[in-house]
Amino acid sequence: MSQSEPVPEAASSVERAVRAFRTGSPVLVHDFDDREGETDLVYPAAAVTPADVARLRNDAGGLVCVALDEATAAAFDLPFLADEFDHPAASSDHLSYDERSSFSLTVNHRDTRTGIPDEDRALTISELGAAAAAPASVDFAATFRAPGHVHLLRGASGLLAERRGHTELSLALARAAGRAPATVVCEMLDDETGRALPPTAARNYARAENLVYVEGRDIVAELQ
Repeated sequence: MSQSEPVPEAASSVERAVRAFRTGSPVLVHDFDDREGETDLVYPAAAVTPADVARLRNDAGGLVCVALDEATAAAFDLPFLADEFDHPAASSDHLSYDERSSFSLTVNHRDTRTGIPDEDRALTISELGAAAAAPASVDFAATFRAPGHVHLLRGASGLLAERRGHTELSLALARAAGRAPATVVCEMLDDETGRALPPTAARNYARAENLVYVEGRDIVAELQ
């Protein structure tokens, strides 16, 4: 992972998050109290290393996913997974926080073995980031196999104008930072309660680790 570049104290949390993303450093993004109410540890996908996957496992603890913007997902012919299921359980009417799920396929890079070790997942994630930088030049099916151990998320076509989940919030940061439209998101969980890490605790973690914490509402206000 790259080291964060110095950022003026007067810069907004969004400006600091964008600068951190530009160097490949992670940021913490809290969505909205009336949505999921969760803080995700977020990276630009192309920058992810095995050590970063270990951090996502140990310090965040949620589901490690790669978000791709709509154009990239379309170039790779990636569906919304719920649209592919002919089963009553695929209904999205159980979601209390959104109209639909962003989940697409699960994949492994074809050079991995089982796909689950830190090295395997880092390879899959970083190569997804590289593929998103030039999707027209990538034979997706020849590079990745499904099912696998990295969950793909398909961003809304209008990003924040259409949906305001961590998928779109992280992709908006990537766009502002000039990074490829591929990000890693993983929910931060509380070891004591097993629930979402409270925002105060997430801020304390960010401060202790010298990372940027940013609210989703601020990303929407500055980057939509």
